[in-house]
Amino acid sequence: MPRVRYSAKTHVGLRRPMNEDAILSLPDEDLWLVSDGMGGHDAGDYASRLIADMAATIQPGLPPAERLPALRELLHKAHDVIRQTAEARGGSTIGATVVCLMLAEGHFVGLWAGDSRLYRLRDGEIQMLSHDHSLVAELVDAGQLSWDEAEHHPQSNAITRAVGVGDDLRLDKVRGPIASGDRFLLCSDGLTKYATFGMLARVLAANPIETVADALIQIALDGGGRDNISVIVVDVL
Repeated sequence: MPRVRYSAKTHVGLRRPMNEDAILSLPDEDLWLVSDGMGGHDAGDYASRLIADMAATIQPGLPPAERLPALRELLHKAHDVIRQTAEARGGSTIGATVVCLMLAEGHFVGLWAGDSRLYRLRDGEIQMLSHDHSLVAELVDAGQLSWDEAEHHPQSNAITRAVGVGDDLRLDKVRGPIASGDRFLLCSDGLTKYATFGMLARVLAANPIETVADALIQIALDGGGRDNISVIVVDVL
């Protein structure tokens, strides 16, 4: 089992009346999660909280080979429950993004749907490990925008996948080896709207685990804090 330290914080921001983000830290299971309720839709806070609560029921102590399928099953179960709730409320759209980090046997696995992100800082270099499911991501793929430019596009909030939206939940996965000194960041778009890759790299490199989450949230607050902000930083020791 990898030895880790982590910091996890969520902030309502400066403009929203309530926090529609939810975070989950299960260090004993080497599992961390950020979920962002879809702003402007009904019950985004309910959706994100349900996703985090459902993931928290993962059976403790599962063998590494069984943990990822178990997490997938719980996220699909959350998808079905949210859809049923939406139908019971008359067919309104209810949904939330999700990004998860799981560590096991010297490797990491990231799972996600939507535009909450997973990054890794290694040897001072930052890499975005996830890939947004959004309209602007398609423009980035086409070479028309950089990721930093995409945050300021008029359609930057338009996501193409979310838990609870659509018939089937499609989760993307990324995996790879971990190394001592790796620092992972999971966050909602309330941070990345204000933080360029360079800003993230500088703050992640300069701050100890005790203060790094606060320093990241402060970037968003200084930028205007128009959305909820959620941050989890995980250090591999």
